[in-house]
Amino acid sequence: MADVTDFELRNLSQEQRARLLGMDTEQLTGRSMFVEFDPDESSRFTYPWAPDVDYNKRSEIDAGDLSATEANIRIRKLMSEGYGTVVVKNPRGKHGLGVGILNRLNLIFEGSLGYFGVGLIDGPNVRINGRVGWSCGENMMSGTVVIEKNAGSTFGAAIRGGDLVCKGSVGSRTGIDMKGGTIIVGGDTGALSGFMMQRGRMIVCGNAGKNLGDSMYDGTIFVGGEIRSLGVDAVEAEMRQFEKDWLTRKLRLYGLLPDEGVDHFNKIVAGKQLWNYDNLEPTEKKLIL
Repeated sequence: MADVTDFELRNLSQEQRARLLGMDTEQLTGRSMFVEFDPDESSRFTYPWAPDVDYNKRSEIDAGDLSATEANIRIRKLMSEGYGTVVVKNPRGKHGLGVGILNRLNLIFEGSLGYFGVGLIDGPNVRINGRVGWSCGENMMSGTVVIEKNAGSTFGAAIRGGDLVCKGSVGSRTGIDMKGGTIIVGGDTGALSGFMMQRGRMIVCGNAGKNLGDSMYDGTIFVGGEIRSLGVDAVEAEMRQFEKDWLTRKLRLYGLLPDEGVDHFNKIVAGKQLWNYDNLEPTEKKLIL
């Protein structure tokens, strides 16, 4: 860009200007799996500034009279002092508790959380012994979150990694814009779950509401109960044996494996008709939608 004058820039084509600005106009080919790290490089699994914690070193916080900000500051302070297990008592449905934790930690909430609980996390193992409101685990990167009761809508919005588990039922738009990781629902999920899903896996042990997987680009949804309806470009696919084995291991890990096993689960994937939507003729677009 430094070698191109304003006059020359104005006379370039839009594609040439985009390339000079570092933008790639190449059509997506559907590749969805990339090697993003070397598992042998253990130093890359933690942030260089993350404090060392001892899981056997335990502390408690009574959040009853604290604001969410004050409670979150205390969690961070305890981590800086080496505490690896933190129990938060009396969360009382406060919003935004446990967010932005980018460290190894055993975090236990004895009660229920409000909106946006434990979002933007990368590493902690969280257990919530109550319910959660909307958008629990939003933009989660890694770790585990297990909710013992029910969850609100947009559960796991834009999740990128880790296991996000609700043993009860969840609201609508579960896993909206999901980019990786695993979402597990022990009960039912609401409408538009998996909307615009890009990667990852979603397991619903119960029933799924209407428009499941609407406009999903990639990823896989497994449903053990009834599906009210499929969304645009979501289709059923054949369940393979290695997927049944994976489902069995994953559900057993969280105590959610049905007595009858997983043979009754249905598999939903993207039909891939929307991958090149802009190149379709108007009549073809109508057929897809």
